[in-house]
Amino acid sequence: MTEHSKLRRIVPHVWLWLAIAVVVFPIFLVFVASTHTNQDILSAPMPLTPGSHLVENYTRALAEGTENLGASALTMMKNSFIMAMGIAVGKIIVSLLAAYAIVFFKFPGRSFCFWAIFITLMLPVEVRIMPTYKVISDLGLLNSYAGLILPMIVSATAVFLFRQFFMSLPREIAEASQIDGASPMAFFTEILVPMTRTPIAAMFVIQFIYGWNQYLWPLLITTKEKYYTLLIGINRMLTGADVLIEWQIVMATTLLAMIPPVLVVVIMQKQFVAGMTDTEK
Repeated sequence: MTEHSKLRRIVPHVWLWLAIAVVVFPIFLVFVASTHTNQDILSAPMPLTPGSHLVENYTRALAEGTENLGASALTMMKNSFIMAMGIAVGKIIVSLLAAYAIVFFKFPGRSFCFWAIFITLMLPVEVRIMPTYKVISDLGLLNSYAGLILPMIVSATAVFLFRQFFMSLPREIAEASQIDGASPMAFFTEILVPMTRTPIAAMFVIQFIYGWNQYLWPLLITTKEKYYTLLIGINRMLTGADVLIEWQIVMATTLLAMIPPVLVVVIMQKQFVAGMTDTEK
């Protein structure tokens, strides 16, 4: 019985370490490739140990980029960060206000407004992409941060999450604030928003990663290199007629692209888990 018990404890750990190895090994290969010269990477077999060009490759990736791309990784990281932060913060603000109006205000068509927002979840992004592009083009927002951010700040998922949270709050809170003479916006900013901090944190993590990983929309509206995001830049690094792909710079840029979302998840892990699981109000 003891041997079987030990085996049952060991086997899950073995599978866990195997799964970790499967996930980490490609990332390790990217790191190793980013520390070698292009000749070393293209040779067979490619070295599986870190090389001596780490500082050189990352310095060049951050400051210059590749020969066929005029944007550096630092510029593209800035663009990706602005876009991700704009989408995350914008979605949270718009969704909080929408959920607040739907839950705490009585007006004709309240349910219709919510379900009209919610049903947009059934429409894939590709269905809305061309009308959205036409609007942004007519407004002259191509190749701009506003064009990257504004079409992405409406989220039916966030509205639904905040609506469900607000509906679980005791109605006495709103009644007490009215008795104390608080205006609707004072109740929203001073009472409701602080109580919603854990769902806000969870939604921020989700939407930041969503914005950071955007590819199709930036691909459509950015033609100037100074507005390229990291995913667009990495794709452009891999294309180009009669240009030798500088794999060491591509791999360094790819690894740099992973750092901000990982940091956001690590830093806000407790708040994210609490926002997804906490039921205490």
